[in-house]
Amino acid sequence: MIAYIGLDDTDNPESRGTGHLARVIADRLSETYPIRGITRHQLLFDPRVPYTAKNSSASIMLEVDEQADLPGLFARVRSIMLGDFQQGSDPGLCLTLALPEAVTRFGQRAKVDLVSQAEARALADRYGILLEGLGGTQDGVIGALAAVGLSAGGSDGRYIRVGTVRDLQGWQPVETILAAGVDQVQTMAGEVLSEGNILADKLRPARRGHKVVLFVEAHEEGWLPLKLD
Repeated sequence: MIAYIGLDDTDNPESRGTGHLARVIADRLSETYPIRGITRHQLLFDPRVPYTAKNSSASIMLEVDEQADLPGLFARVRSIMLGDFQQGSDPGLCLTLALPEAVTRFGQRAKVDLVSQAEARALADRYGILLEGLGGTQDGVIGALAAVGLSAGGSDGRYIRVGTVRDLQGWQPVETILAAGVDQVQTMAGEVLSEGNILADKLRPARRGHKVVLFVEAHEEGWLPLKLD
């Protein structure tokens, strides 16, 4: 089974971002749980939203069994986040297993429209989803719930950690990219690649169809990776 951990609004203008904290949390949890990946999800980019930088949230996906202690896992992540609390931030934390389509729709709305903290809390209560604000205005619960909804939906965001993709550098053959944890390499036109070289510095594959998909564009020396939201 896959557990989804969403977090948002964990930073301030001087601190490391939410994506960095998500990787720290995943490193700690990897001692106990296999990590399936971390995805970044772009939410509404609008001056009416009090974001720190780009209003993105993160979702950590990890494998758990049916007897997993979800409240205990939630408490563990909560402790890590509180230990890294940044003054002026408004962090939110979300944890759940199976997600109803209503939560994915909430995440999709959060990408294009204003949604409220009250809506997020009501939705979490309705479906028994663990959701908590950990400081400040607690507005991070909006992005935290949106992140798990979008990640579970399977076709939004990009991976900021998956397999050993972050370890790759320079020009690498498609075979190496696939072996590092990417499921498919393709062009925006839909052509799937099985050979060729790709510039592998800072790869950020997309989450599409519940798969790790690296989109690329042609370059005179091979293929250049694209970063999609």
